[in-house]
Amino acid sequence: MAEQKPVAKQVKKPVTKQNQKTVAKTNVISSGEQIVIDGTDLIAGRVSSNVAKLLRKGNRVSIVNCDKIMISGKKLSIVGEYKEFLKIASILHPKHGPFHPRRPDTIMKRMIRGMLPKEKPSKKTDLERLRTYIGIPSNLRTLKRTKIEKARITRSSSNYTSMTELGKYIGASQ
Repeated sequence: MAEQKPVAKQVKKPVTKQNQKTVAKTNVISSGEQIVIDGTDLIAGRVSSNVAKLLRKGNRVSIVNCDKIMISGKKLSIVGEYKEFLKIASILHPKHGPFHPRRPDTIMKRMIRGMLPKEKPSKKTDLERLRTYIGIPSNLRTLKRTKIEKARITRSSSNYTSMTELGKYIGASQ
């Protein structure tokens, strides 16, 4: 006959101070802290990646002044690339999508959406915690606005294109 091996018992780990600290940290992160980011003179890609990280941690993020966020590069190349992107449409019926954003706030939301994990169900809940605005709405004027230091522009503003300029060239509605 075949010998049967004894089944190992599952032993629960005792609760230690280290385990308690990690639980406390996750509770603090998931509490939904409200963060308001001022987008004036910040680089779009760097803002997007930092905001995606904040959303993954469970924070509620609002980006104000999306029209003043900058994209690095020459205006002609940026506008040309975006116009090529706008030509992508459905073969059968363009009404069926894909739909391309044209306003600065929706462009930023789409950029951040692209930096969140693709196949996880948490992507939807992360995007629900994101708000983007053109200008500063009245309900956020009293809150403290922060700037992401890593995302500030480093050269003169002539080397960048603002989201407002991009929106004008691609047909954003006002």
